[in-house]
Amino acid sequence: MDNTWSLMYSAMKEKPKALARGTTRRVARFAKPHWRRLAVFLILTVISAVLAVTAPVLAGKVVDGIIAGHDTGLVIGLALVIAALAVADTGLGLAERWQSARIGEGLILDLRRAVFEHVQKMPVAFFTRTRTGALVSRLNNDVIGAQRTFTATLSGLVTNVIQLALSLAVMMTLSWQVTALALVLLPVFVLPARRMGRRMAALQRESANLNAGMTTQMTERFSAPGATLVKLFGRPVAEADDFAARAGRVRDIGVRTAMLTRWFLSSLTLVSALAQALVYGLGGWLALKGELAPGTVVALALLLTRLYSPLTALANVRVDVMTALVSFERVFEVLDLDPMIKEKPDPVRVPAGGVSVEFTDVRFGYPSADKYSLASLEDVSTLDHRGGEEVLHGISFRAEAGQLVALVGSSGAGKSTIGSLLPRLYDVDSGSVRLSDVDVRDLSFESLRETVGVVTQDGHLFHDTIRANLAYARPEATQAEIWDALGRARLADLIRGLPDGLETLVGERGYRLSGGERQRLTIARLLLAQPRVIVLDEATAHLDSESEAAVGEALSSALEGRTALVIAHRLSTIRAADQILVLEHGEIVERGTHDELLALEGRYAALYHTQFDEEPAAA
Repeated sequence: MDNTWSLMYSAMKEKPKALARGTTRRVARFAKPHWRRLAVFLILTVISAVLAVTAPVLAGKVVDGIIAGHDTGLVIGLALVIAALAVADTGLGLAERWQSARIGEGLILDLRRAVFEHVQKMPVAFFTRTRTGALVSRLNNDVIGAQRTFTATLSGLVTNVIQLALSLAVMMTLSWQVTALALVLLPVFVLPARRMGRRMAALQRESANLNAGMTTQMTERFSAPGATLVKLFGRPVAEADDFAARAGRVRDIGVRTAMLTRWFLSSLTLVSALAQALVYGLGGWLALKGELAPGTVVALALLLTRLYSPLTALANVRVDVMTALVSFERVFEVLDLDPMIKEKPDPVRVPAGGVSVEFTDVRFGYPSADKYSLASLEDVSTLDHRGGEEVLHGISFRAEAGQLVALVGSSGAGKSTIGSLLPRLYDVDSGSVRLSDVDVRDLSFESLRETVGVVTQDGHLFHDTIRANLAYARPEATQAEIWDALGRARLADLIRGLPDGLETLVGERGYRLSGGERQRLTIARLLLAQPRVIVLDEATAHLDSESEAAVGEALSSALEGRTALVIAHRLSTIRAADQILVLEHGEIVERGTHDELLALEGRYAALYHTQFDEEPAAA
């Protein structure tokens, strides 16, 4: 018990973080498309509030009728009216819930779609730093939290304000003395609400961050490579303890939140009960003096519940609003990130025919994290401001249509960086990258993706069927085109031999396939897309000799008649290149054909002889 009170005390003492400015206005903009449903919803809420105030007045009339000895017809008639109002109120409640659900689910759809579309526009660097689980948490937990509180708070706010105003007006007409006495305790409702709202918002923000951390841990550890790593290093107990520690902190926040909420609401309920006792005392005294009818006392007592219940709810509205705004704020944080790679308002397409590739004095440095990431998505207190150091220094070369240019050099020389600039995974800092003499920054995203195809060394596949993974490149592809691509990738016989054929699930990231099969499937996907320019980023780097030979045959088919930029550690794959560029420290130190570079006896010759001196021994 002492621990509970200490948790509650610490929550009351901690200084909460202020919400971002303009959050409320942005919430209103998201709600604007639903204004028709909101209008109907508010009208229904107003009618429901009027009915809620009317019933106590009629109940007072019934009591007065009984005491005055009126005929039973009046009493029964009033009772029937009260019953009809109850039925009507029930129907209105169902209609309100229908409208509320439509508004809330529509808001979820709008927020999720906005976040999903925006995240897809983010640069690759964003995904290399962001915790996947934290991002998923924004899309699920925060969006749903924002919607639920938004609709519930909106309904409660309108209903309670109207009930409060009507109850107060009717009570004043019945007895201003009793009403004034009932309002003496009003400040007790209003004063704590602002402070409580800030505390609850701070707890909500901390809880959201912890839940995002747990989601990240589960996402990483439950994936095939993550689970393998945990088992290989024997860390399941440590992982369970780490997860339990996070979950324990979420539990503590839940206890603090529950105790704060209960303490707040219990205090307000107590005040309401005390006010009702005052009404019964003063109203009864006035009734005994003959200044009030007994039915009026009953009506005032019933109306008091319609007065203090809304006051209790409205005092709690700030808590609900602050909680909702925290969720909205976390969603808007993602939406406010600059995509960095943007399409021009009037983009052009790559000219028809063969495509040339040209780099002209290209200089580039990877941007610092503060330009494209969030500290909360990385689970750090502050973002890394390092970055911007130039890694490519004046790169210039040209590949004519149909030519193959190979990039070789030691790790970290800048080969993959050059490959990433062609499909605009990043943009150059200065200089230009051109396709058929058109700067890639002037091209439409659609034209660029149709023109440039990339095969990376990890051969990523979705957890879906073989057919779905292939058709991702070209959804309109026919069955014949799919089998043709598989045949050219040397995979057709293998796929036909599977029990489910094209409907075989490949597993997460394609882990149900071998490395060579997975890589050939990505090549088949590339062949189906039919790009005119191909970038091969060490596509055979992690394969054994047999798999490399099979992939090499598939690559020969893929490269035929296309302009290609090939990045490779194994020099045997690029000896037939039209031009070989040797990179060191972000600069081209040698260029020429295989024979020309060997004759130079420079860096390329050293790399070549080192590798091929080792390969026979390894064989």
